Amino acid sequence: MAITFHEQSREFHLTNGKISYIMEIMANGQMEHLYFGRAITDRESFHHLHEEEPRSLMAVNVPEPGTLSLEFARQEYPSYGTGDYRSPAVTVQQENGSRISAFTYVSHEIFPGKKSIAPLPSTYVEQDEEAETLEITLHDPLTDTDLVLSYTIYRDYPVVTRHARFFHMGKERIILDRALSASVEFSDMNFEMVQLSGAWSRERYVKNRKLEMGIQAIQSLRGASSSEQNPFLALKRPEATEQQGEVYGFSLVYSGSFLAQVEVNTHEMTRVMMGIQPETFSWELQAGESFQTPEVVMVYSGRGLNGMSQTFHRLYRTRLMRGEWRDKVRPILLNNWEATYFDFTEEKILAIAGKAKEAGAELFVLDDGWFGARNDDYRGLGDWYVNLEKLPDGIRGLSEKVEKLGLKFGLWVELEMVNKDSDLYRAHPDWVIGVPGRFESHSRHQHVLDYSRKEVVDAIYEMISREIRDARISYIKWDMNRYITEPFSRGGSPADQGKMMHRYILGVYDLYTRLTTEFPHILFESCASGGARFDPGMLAFAPQTWTSDDTDGAERVKIQYGTSMVYPLVSMGSHVSAVPNHQLYRKTPLDTRANVAYFGTFGYELDLNLLSDEEFEQVKDQIAFMKKYRNLIQLDGDFYRLQSPFEGNDAAWMVVSQDKSTALALFFQRLNKVNASWLRLRLTGLKEHARYRVCCSLDGAQKDNAQLDRVYGTCGLPRQRVLEAYGDELMYAGIVISRDDLNRKGGDFASLLYTIEEIKSGEA
Repeated sequence: MAITFHEQSREFHLTNGKISYIMEIMANGQMEHLYFGRAITDRESFHHLHEEEPRSLMAVNVPEPGTLSLEFARQEYPSYGTGDYRSPAVTVQQENGSRISAFTYVSHEIFPGKKSIAPLPSTYVEQDEEAETLEITLHDPLTDTDLVLSYTIYRDYPVVTRHARFFHMGKERIILDRALSASVEFSDMNFEMVQLSGAWSRERYVKNRKLEMGIQAIQSLRGASSSEQNPFLALKRPEATEQQGEVYGFSLVYSGSFLAQVEVNTHEMTRVMMGIQPETFSWELQAGESFQTPEVVMVYSGRGLNGMSQTFHRLYRTRLMRGEWRDKVRPILLNNWEATYFDFTEEKILAIAGKAKEAGAELFVLDDGWFGARNDDYRGLGDWYVNLEKLPDGIRGLSEKVEKLGLKFGLWVELEMVNKDSDLYRAHPDWVIGVPGRFESHSRHQHVLDYSRKEVVDAIYEMISREIRDARISYIKWDMNRYITEPFSRGGSPADQGKMMHRYILGVYDLYTRLTTEFPHILFESCASGGARFDPGMLAFAPQTWTSDDTDGAERVKIQYGTSMVYPLVSMGSHVSAVPNHQLYRKTPLDTRANVAYFGTFGYELDLNLLSDEEFEQVKDQIAFMKKYRNLIQLDGDFYRLQSPFEGNDAAWMVVSQDKSTALALFFQRLNKVNASWLRLRLTGLKEHARYRVCCSLDGAQKDNAQLDRVYGTCGLPRQRVLEAYGDELMYAGIVISRDDLNRKGGDFASLLYTIEEIKSGEA
């Protein structure tokens, strides 16, 4: 790993043997991007990659007789108004109204390791030798402002992270109207753009589009990263697949409103930019003040989309998540929400928890309805003290009783919200985000507290930390059930209003920091009406996220498939819920619901007391299976997407251990077919010349079919179909999938789960 500065050519080369990132100081002193991709051999100069020639109507940015035009330069951090007519990464407004700036090279520093940008979350290193960082200082003399561009390259990953910092020293104030985190340019437009789009209950669907001239962008103006768009995009070559080809991934470590934009000019140059949403942003800087942008993580893969995703998975699991739970498997839990909603008593809760313990669960989570006057969603939010009518011994008493059953205890909160029918609102109506004199839009009968104000964050911290200290709490589900409207802080000056949306997220991060610091043993799960804030910024504080409120087994195949583009399996909250499903009223087989939920944190969202004896025995087997394989799924394994649910009737994925000795694979069909063609499942990631035993579980199939007597196997459980084959056969010829097995499992929404174990030398 090395970051090299070639003084004569004034070029920087960041490389670790996997990737290269190359840039130079141009003739006008600004920074130009030359190359990002597979590692290439270093040399004294790559200036031949700079392209420059006279063109009609272009503005020249150097004295005569030069021909450098910023319109055709691949800039590292572009601004507007000096010859480049594309969208800028930065706009600086002076007191005279000018928005023109020109940041030119002053100096640079190369050092081992990586600096924190707290209070913003970011990836990190545990030892300096894991990464190397380059900081380039640029200066705009007219405003007397420094811009520091930061680049970190990791030793073990094809990753470069980027962010920017502004230091203002001028006597006159400036206003940052736009301050994105990174800009990267490519000399061609031969890409497809991959994004994760959706809405509540269908979050992070995979969408592809061919790049065209003009702007294609995703964004959030909602105060959260949102269900609608995720702060991620990838550029893939048209021929790239899940397994092969060039892919560039861009992920923003931020939880608020964002912009991710790809602009192609009419000369087929492609510019990718990502950062804080400029539409709601205006940041005034006085002399001596600074501003820090969030971090962008950039990944290069020459092994297709799976290669990109596996890099994000490893990096985010080990160098973004932090704390006690980073390297721990997740407890198997039961959550009471869909079992009871608001209608519960202590007796009912303990009956549900007791059945969960009997099944083998490890954690019980009490959801909404335990506090204030919270008997419905019209009232009570913000009053974080226990409802003694429902729970006469309080959260402390209930948590102790749950622990006596042999379970850990978890609690639901929604700390950023308030109902107007609450003691908190009646005492502090000015703590709600909203514009004086204007109608305040409501959503789910609730409003957003102004976390841009420290006194609001302080008050909520005092209330909820008191409850946590008084009880035996091992898990907290932190929900957020609406976006921000009428963005205005009653506690801020007119100049502060452009800072409010960003300061709100900083307030959320501040509360997370305080709680995770005081209670490091607690496993925090982020939730935002399901997956409306599933982003890297949240993962830095809460190492798992409730993936979606949609718990239907069939729909979760799409949601979890898309989520896996960026986020590791261990971060995906995934539960088995009751049927008919509460979102779609669909009935999917119990084993399919579990088979999908295995590839995540795993748990239950139902009352196990309502299951038949046969179903309850199935649940016990499911929990035992998850305990056996969760280390592989959540910590050790590499995840591969095999067949996309967005491209056909079938879907498949698998996870393979680091030593390639063990794997799990899922095949899912949405609808059954009559007299259909043959099916093959081709695996990946195995050792070609190793011999494997492949077992297909037939749990959940109709037991009155005599043919099942002949498929009992030797995989440790009954009702298994068994195959022995070498890795190359499993990957290239594939597994023949029996449509009879799918039919026995109900046909529609049926799934087959395969365990793949290497047969060691001398083993029978």
